[in-house]
Amino acid sequence: MCDKSTMALFPAFSEDVSVKAEESPKALDWLKNKSFQTQDALSLHGRFLEKTGDDATEARDLSSGEDENKVSHKKKQKKNEKKKKKKKHKKQHSNGSASDSEIIFPSDLKKEQDTDRPESHVFASKFLWLDDISSAQKDKFCVDHKPDAANWTYKSIYRGDVARYKRKWPSVMGIDPRRQGVTWDDSESNKKQKAKRKRGGNGCGDERYYSTASRKLLLSESPVLLLPTTRPENCVNRAAPFLALCDDKGNTIDGLGSDGSQATSLNPLGVYDPATALWMQGKGKPDEAVQKQDTQTERSYFYTKKTEDFNKRLREEPEDTELWIQFIHYQDELSTTVFDEEQGSHRPKSSCRAVLEKKLSIADRAVSSNPSCISLQLERLKICQEMWESSTLAKEWKKLVFLHPNSAPLWKEYLMFMQSYFSNFSVSKVHSAYGKCLSTLSAVRDGSMVSHPALPGLEEDMLDIFIQQCHFLRQAGHSEKASSLFQAMIEFTFLKPESLQKLTTKQQVEFFETFWDSGEERVGEPGSKGWKRWMLQQERGGWLQPSAEEEEDEEEEEDEVKDQNQPRWKVWLDVESSREAAHWLPWRPDKSKGQSEDDCEDPDRQVLFDDIGQSMICLSSPELQFRLLLHFFSFLGLPVNITTLSLSGMLLENLSLLTQNDDTAQPLTFPELLHTGMNSAGQITTLQGTPKCTGLGKQGEKFLNNVLAMIQPLLPSHHRAILSLSRIQYEKLKVWQCTCSNNKKHIHSQGKKSKRVAKRLLKEPENRSSLEMWREYAHLEWLLGKLEEARKVFVTAAALGKTNALNSPSLCNLILLWAQLEIENALDVGGRQKDVTASPAVCILTRLAEGIPVSSSQLLSPVSILKARKSYDQALNCTLSTLDQVSLTQDEKGQSYRGLVGCYALFQYLTVGIKSASDVYTLTRNRIETLQQRLTGGLKKSEAGYRDFISKLSSEREALAIQQATLLRYHNKVSVFPLAQLRQMLTAALSTWPCCAALWSIYIQVENRYHSAGRARRFFHSVMRIANNVVPTLFAIVAEQQRKQTVDAAQRSCCHGTALPTLPENGLGHRIRGLFENATKTKTGAHCPLLWRMYMYFLVSDGKVDQAKGIFYKALQNVPWTKGLYMDAVQLFPEHLMEFVDLMTEKELRLRLPLEELDILLED
Repeated sequence: MCDKSTMALFPAFSEDVSVKAEESPKALDWLKNKSFQTQDALSLHGRFLEKTGDDATEARDLSSGEDENKVSHKKKQKKNEKKKKKKKHKKQHSNGSASDSEIIFPSDLKKEQDTDRPESHVFASKFLWLDDISSAQKDKFCVDHKPDAANWTYKSIYRGDVARYKRKWPSVMGIDPRRQGVTWDDSESNKKQKAKRKRGGNGCGDERYYSTASRKLLLSESPVLLLPTTRPENCVNRAAPFLALCDDKGNTIDGLGSDGSQATSLNPLGVYDPATALWMQGKGKPDEAVQKQDTQTERSYFYTKKTEDFNKRLREEPEDTELWIQFIHYQDELSTTVFDEEQGSHRPKSSCRAVLEKKLSIADRAVSSNPSCISLQLERLKICQEMWESSTLAKEWKKLVFLHPNSAPLWKEYLMFMQSYFSNFSVSKVHSAYGKCLSTLSAVRDGSMVSHPALPGLEEDMLDIFIQQCHFLRQAGHSEKASSLFQAMIEFTFLKPESLQKLTTKQQVEFFETFWDSGEERVGEPGSKGWKRWMLQQERGGWLQPSAEEEEDEEEEEDEVKDQNQPRWKVWLDVESSREAAHWLPWRPDKSKGQSEDDCEDPDRQVLFDDIGQSMICLSSPELQFRLLLHFFSFLGLPVNITTLSLSGMLLENLSLLTQNDDTAQPLTFPELLHTGMNSAGQITTLQGTPKCTGLGKQGEKFLNNVLAMIQPLLPSHHRAILSLSRIQYEKLKVWQCTCSNNKKHIHSQGKKSKRVAKRLLKEPENRSSLEMWREYAHLEWLLGKLEEARKVFVTAAALGKTNALNSPSLCNLILLWAQLEIENALDVGGRQKDVTASPAVCILTRLAEGIPVSSSQLLSPVSILKARKSYDQALNCTLSTLDQVSLTQDEKGQSYRGLVGCYALFQYLTVGIKSASDVYTLTRNRIETLQQRLTGGLKKSEAGYRDFISKLSSEREALAIQQATLLRYHNKVSVFPLAQLRQMLTAALSTWPCCAALWSIYIQVENRYHSAGRARRFFHSVMRIANNVVPTLFAIVAEQQRKQTVDAAQRSCCHGTALPTLPENGLGHRIRGLFENATKTKTGAHCPLLWRMYMYFLVSDGKVDQAKGIFYKALQNVPWTKGLYMDAVQLFPEHLMEFVDLMTEKELRLRLPLEELDILLED
């Protein structure tokens, strides 16, 4: 037995190591192999290589005679051996020894031969500092075999800094292929490409057009129908832009079968989906998890590519503001996709915050690249509105308008923010912001602000902002301030002294303040002489005070509380509405009675100059001055045609806009009596409430007459005619409102007043020969039921026409209305007359074409009808031929075609049929559309004055479309007629004019006759998606509500008189709520008071009171200035009256009846 101290690990190579063993620590003896000799190991290894080389040669000789099965078996063995090699290679590094049966790699031979460098194996596995290496090395380097995948994943290192080379051959020069081999590890990119090749088929990468991601991209942009893989040559039409489908046998659909024979036999028609086709072939579905993972990978790759494209384009074109805005909006789409994949439909608040921060960072970069772009600034503040506090956001807005004080669109957005941001809202703050805006823009216009020049269209924008301010005050209940603003602006514009015309706006306002505070009568008040005459008389010494004349005795004041037994909240609503209707004009002390400012019971009824002084603006253009008058009359409730009003969504408050065509007694003439949907001064009530009085009341009518008497002499003749026509239309509208109430006493009294006003207007010299005025007066008589007197007026007015009647648009409009009224009257009497020559309407239209005096009682001959048709045809052709010669170089003011075309179409309908009448409308509309497109294409920025002419052409087309729709609906009512033509005409017209209430009313009536609502819903959705207005959404909601009422009534009728506690849910309620929710998320819908008020009433009617209360508080976040919204809340939630009144007081809305005064009234 040998001594353990001298015993070697390998006895065959033992030596005397006793001296060395004593010097080394005994604790580390097991780490040293003292019997190892390098020379003996190399000789042993050489013998081993010779032996393995002979065995490999013999193995290759034997393998050449084996069959294919053995080859495949060897391939499997090689794969297993490669796996074992990797494991054993790792073992070699850990144990330091290897078995003789293992394959020796060249790297191992290299390590064993380098005896002079014993530390070389250290450099191949890890990094070391040069100071830690004891021996000097010639080549100090190390090889890192582990790649850093993060460099490629996050792209944090520039690619040019990474060494790259191309391997031309899988082998390495200088090695023995019989004994040595090299294994190449694939990089991460190669592995990804191989994985994508397996998923995508035979493609070579995602960059190729036939890869999976590329095919998905193509499909997402334009879906392509799946075509059969093989088809006969005779089925291919090379001239067609697509391949026609063939029903021949043998055709298959791509992707359904693995081979053509199986698909042909099992799916001959190509109608099976992929799952069914696989089942027919006896195959199962592919792994859903793998498919889902592949889909997510492709989707993420698509969005990554799209993001890279955005970044590349923005680096190349940083001045492209639209691209920046698209990139900001793209973040919402990207985040929606990411969170749908990772977390489903539930998105945490932290993720929304992260998306907002990312969008804000992009917006900051965009603003830094384009500091002068207003749209990018607005987009940034829109993002900040959801992140910052109200005080910080208000400071940012003020900073922005300070940097761009000459931008009117920016001011409009700032005012909308101040008006709709509830936490920072109060009426006084918003009112002062309007004054600051108008005074700043006036300084820019006058040139006082030298740092910022005036932009084009500044005066028009200033007028729009002024009108918006007046309606804001009216909706908030401050009707006195709104009326005073209009009153002062009319005085400041039309009655200004000539000596002040050249002064700046600020200087003119200082002179105007002297007149306003002098106590002199203002425009619209009795005895007013105007600012100009007052200033001239002041220079001469002042007025002589006339003796006070006693006016008519005032009416006795009625008790405001008519029934004390009513609930407290109802009494408050009645008194508040009645005071609103009576006190919409500012209170002024009556000098004849010795009154002073201290005698006013309600101080809020007085309007000081400080409340209106900053809002005074100068309008140099006569058209803008007249537009101011039209807006004022619209504010008072007169029907005027204002096509440039861009605030329609904010002004919609009245439900009559959506329900005014429910009565079908006037199927042809109802467009003459349309409601605008905007409440007039003093008409603030609940949504379903009625105004306390018809029109403006006694004091309001006097105010209106005084304004017209003072301003009309200062206007040109055509403007005076428009105002007179609007005045008589206002009287007709009041009569029609009375007839709807069915109160005969009220109808009689209002009829007398309106006829008196109409006759007074017709007695004026300028209006005696006005056919438009006679037309409105005749229609007023017809509405009062006096048909014979109305016919006499029509005959008298027709005699005033020119000899060539068809060339007079006014006469054609008069005859058209008369004929339509006669047709409606015949429908009420007993239906359509079979004898055409005996029809009064045909007689009227024929006499117009013949140019002889109209007599409705005279019978016609067939020859006269033929001559009349020829005259109409010639006149229409002559009119259409003039359209082809119109150009922008001519001084075209626009000609009305609706009268002539309407008469010809109605004549054709009565004598030939509905198809001929529809052809007349279609031909004229197409020709006008062609002219409009031609003029619009040739219009330049310098020719902006011709835009009014183009807008008139669009108005004519819209009027013709309404006439055609009403005639088609009337024909459908009196006879059998397929609705395809009417529906096609309505859909085409509504796609062009999505805000036309008359067309929407007809469309709803037509579609609600059917139980299937799919067609109407699809059309509503298509229009709402492209329309930048809330009107289509409102009519879509009304259509669904009417359908729900019909279904609910049918469900109640099934119970044979027994009341149902709750109606079964039919899905319509959820659909209506979805429409409301989607509409309130849009910009136009969120600021529409009518939409929120309808939403509240719908939820309460559906029994969801708590949800309706939540919608009320949500509405306050968007339309906090609407007083009618608070009154609706009082009616729907009467137990919270105190809370709502306190909220109105806090936000400074006009409160005319405090609760303390209400208690006193109830006690009395």
